[in-house]
Amino acid sequence: MPGRKGHAASAPPLAPQPASLEGRNVSAWFGERKVLDRVSLTMDAGIITSLIGPSGCGKSTFLRILNRMHELVPSASLAGEVLLDGDDIYDPTRKLVDARKEIGMVFQKPNPFPAQSIYDNVIAGLRLTGTKASRDEKDELVESCLTRAGLWKEVKDRLRSPGAGLSGGQQQRLCIARSLAVRPRVLLMDEPCSALDPTSTRVIEETMLELASEVTIVIVTHNMQQAQRVSQQCAFFLASHGTPGAIVEHGDTEAMFADPIDPRTHDYVNGVFG
Repeated sequence: MPGRKGHAASAPPLAPQPASLEGRNVSAWFGERKVLDRVSLTMDAGIITSLIGPSGCGKSTFLRILNRMHELVPSASLAGEVLLDGDDIYDPTRKLVDARKEIGMVFQKPNPFPAQSIYDNVIAGLRLTGTKASRDEKDELVESCLTRAGLWKEVKDRLRSPGAGLSGGQQQRLCIARSLAVRPRVLLMDEPCSALDPTSTRVIEETMLELASEVTIVIVTHNMQQAQRVSQQCAFFLASHGTPGAIVEHGDTEAMFADPIDPRTHDYVNGVFG
């Protein structure tokens, strides 16, 4: 929407409203190989949903479908719908950049832009989305996002230093701050702590819990204790005997770990396989 006459477009406000995200009958292929079969899952607004299951069961593929990254693979295809507050993000009239603005992504390995400073890493999304902002607005955005990502106190005196010079845990929090700068309503996290030490993992988990009130979070994790610590909802994915991945069971995290309905869920969360 254009601004009032005489005023340039400015940086977005810093209070996003969390959105619900729903996958309906999502199937996915790489070439002829089907990797997901009719997965349906509602990820409620303003809470953390964890996706668990052994390697190769389609969790990360499903996560990438949720913000249209799956289609970047040349051989990839999919069927079904992904609804953001009821609107299909795959609607042909919807711009890809709009979906990516509303549904951010943090990857397994921290990926700050190595040639950019901490400051420039945070505001990189503004350039990518064509959002104009004054220097004061950028300064405010950088401080706000780094604070929300739990990093401001550690880096406030070296904002012009390279982002790649931070520790692994700090780099991951910088990537979270970068994702927050474009005001997403959903944040997807693909095993964000798998490469981190226990102390950094604890800080990232604390950051997630603090962010959950303002952005819906969906996390893929192989760490059962982490799923219990941070998520309110949980979905157990499984692929067996060459079949594509599917959801065995989903629901309240505490209930799924304490009293699962399906015996396969019980065996997985208790370490019988996986």
